[in-house]
Amino acid sequence: MTIQRINDCEPIKAHAGDCLRDAMRRLDQTAMGIVLLCESDGRLLDTITDGDVRRAILDNVDLDAPLWQLYGRKVRSGQQPVTANATSTLVEIEAQMILAQVKHLPLVDENQCVVGLARDTLARSERNQPSVQAVVMAGGFGTRLRPLTDNTPKPMLPVGGKPLLERTVARLRDCGIRDVHFTTHYLPEQIQQHFGNGSDFGVDIRYVAEEQPLGTAGSLNLVRDDDNPLIVINGDILTAVDFSALIDFHNEHDADMTVGVRQYEFKVPYGVIESEGGQVRRLKEKPKMEFLVNAGIYLVGVEAKKLIPADQRFDMTDLIEQLIADGKKVVSFPVIEYWLDIGQHEDFEQAQLDIQAKRWAA
Repeated sequence: MTIQRINDCEPIKAHAGDCLRDAMRRLDQTAMGIVLLCESDGRLLDTITDGDVRRAILDNVDLDAPLWQLYGRKVRSGQQPVTANATSTLVEIEAQMILAQVKHLPLVDENQCVVGLARDTLARSERNQPSVQAVVMAGGFGTRLRPLTDNTPKPMLPVGGKPLLERTVARLRDCGIRDVHFTTHYLPEQIQQHFGNGSDFGVDIRYVAEEQPLGTAGSLNLVRDDDNPLIVINGDILTAVDFSALIDFHNEHDADMTVGVRQYEFKVPYGVIESEGGQVRRLKEKPKMEFLVNAGIYLVGVEAKKLIPADQRFDMTDLIEQLIADGKKVVSFPVIEYWLDIGQHEDFEQAQLDIQAKRWAA
């Protein structure tokens, strides 16, 4: 356990009138893994973690509901969130965090007002977890991004002055993942010339050449590792997702495969009529519909990999369907951090704007 003491907690404070979407935005912007729900005078009401938000999304909680409806539960029940006195030493704080089994500990004064936060900065992926390797799908032609991809593989397009693939590698490394595989097909020499063996980027990179495209799952058979689960991510995704949280989630659910999902909102621009036998029963004016969509990020367990056929095209959707048909456990992991699929020109332009505006925290 490595304890960091933070004195300025204003960026991670939320208030009762804020909504869960606001808390999610703060979690993404600060990358602290926690938001402190406080009264206007600074007194702590409750804590909201990234895990709380992920569970809320899976439970179909309205992200626009005010936090006082969803949290503040400890106050209503007479309980208090786990805290430490602001005068506690680091040794005392660490002992309390171990006892309470928490990774964050708000520091409060005699009035229960927040004056600081202690957090464990040790990467979760380093905490006695099984070894996990990563596979980045970097072989696509990027046809929808032409002419930008006429002479450059899509994952090597510059985003904020750095190749997109370099940002993905940095995110994996910062989450404690050192073994990274690139599946390549289109202009692979550019990727190899830039990254080499990965030592300059703090990782060990190996290349998996697809002589013919094998789909988003088929190429995993070319990765010579049968003993460890694999994090798999599409090479055209810009994201600040916490891969170590994904590993924790997968292990906690004892899953065969975990699928990263993203909440997608669609607003119908018309009034929607619900009718029965020709009789109008209900009218919804421009309703908002929300779905969980595939985020192109997966954690594939050892047994799940064995279902991938050799030397034929096989996509992740095929693997998911096969696992479900076989009664295996496939779970969804909500990606609440920054996420953008750079598949088209407008997405590429948006990525540049987001980097410039620092909307992407990684």
